[in-house]
Amino acid sequence: MHDIVSKTDLRAELLGRRAAMPPEIRAAAGRPIRDALLEVPEVEMAGTIAAYVSIGDEPDTRGLLFALWKRGAYVLLPRLLPDGDLDWASYEGPDSLVPGPRGCLEPSEPPRGPGAVASADVVLTPAVAVDRTGVRLGRGGGSYDRALARVGPAILTVALLYDDELVEILPAEPHDQRVRAVVTPSRGLVRLG
Repeated sequence: MHDIVSKTDLRAELLGRRAAMPPEIRAAAGRPIRDALLEVPEVEMAGTIAAYVSIGDEPDTRGLLFALWKRGAYVLLPRLLPDGDLDWASYEGPDSLVPGPRGCLEPSEPPRGPGAVASADVVLTPAVAVDRTGVRLGRGGGSYDRALARVGPAILTVALLYDDELVEILPAEPHDQRVRAVVTPSRGLVRLG
């Protein structure tokens, strides 16, 4: 992927590939991602995990959220604010999710504030692609760049991807926040940087 490809064009191409993926491949991706993450030492020891509810063509996170919650982890999920920033609230099981903006499901619990993500021991993030240095291509709203900027340098930040979305290089801008690892269905956790 060359520097002349804009983030917008690249995002459209990658999202198009996701949409064209056979539904059974998409559906099967959530389980190996969940299983790999549940075995990561930082996740096993985490008291608080910031995660997200997958939407659309993203690798499914519902089984993962339920497993983390049943294990006793305190799971924080984002609530999209009108300015595009993310507030956070606790996940109290599948019945605690309510419809939010842009087709997202959000926790119905009281919001803890945008800074709550800084208390997480592990942060799981959506991405369209990630490169080998941790540059993350999101959907373009900047919500997760703002959230990740609040996370300390020792915290494991992991993007959940399909197998072909860990790429060699992506265009990066100064405000882009890198992730420290990705997890894919066939590779499991891959640490970056």
